[in-house]
Amino acid sequence: MTLKNVKMSLNKIEKALSDVQDAREFLLKNTREIIILCSRSIISVHKGDMKSAKNNLKQADALLKKYKKKVTSDLRRYMITPEQEFVEAASLIAIVEKKEIPSEKELDVMPESYVLGLMDCVGELKRMVFDKIRIGDIDNASKIFEIMENLYLHLYPFSIYDKVVKEARRKIDVDRILVDDVRSAITEEKRRSELIKALNKLQK
Repeated sequence: MTLKNVKMSLNKIEKALSDVQDAREFLLKNTREIIILCSRSIISVHKGDMKSAKNNLKQADALLKKYKKKVTSDLRRYMITPEQEFVEAASLIAIVEKKEIPSEKELDVMPESYVLGLMDCVGELKRMVFDKIRIGDIDNASKIFEIMENLYLHLYPFSIYDKVVKEARRKIDVDRILVDDVRSAITEEKRRSELIKALNKLQK
């Protein structure tokens, strides 16, 4: 008895695994640029620079399309993080521009990426609400909070798929805390505004 067949099989498997590993490292290295571009896009949105936000998102989209062509089924999971960052940025831009949040099909992303990206977007909406409160724009703060809360309520049922959509439950738990915090802040701000109005009337 010899190990001829074993040797041939192992050589073939080693070559296949080496190719997968090289492709994985290539994706991890190059998709970082997508994540950076999406982060820049989100920062630009908060700064009110929508032109820069859209430009960064467009570049991220082009890179996503490029690298997706290289993805085989066994490498699919490595695209989830860059895709969810893309969904987060695209959703935030749509909300600021008072447009419908794009669908999973429109963004051309995997289902997990879409769900996780929307969950992350809730956190960015909190930041936006507090920015509005800070400048005394309680009306727009309330409108953004309404979107934030509705988005959370639509996403809440997906926490049961935590074994399929990684970190879904943790993200939903965080989002619930964020929604509660923002609700309290807006309620407090409205009470403060009403008190100031009442005091101003008494002084007249």
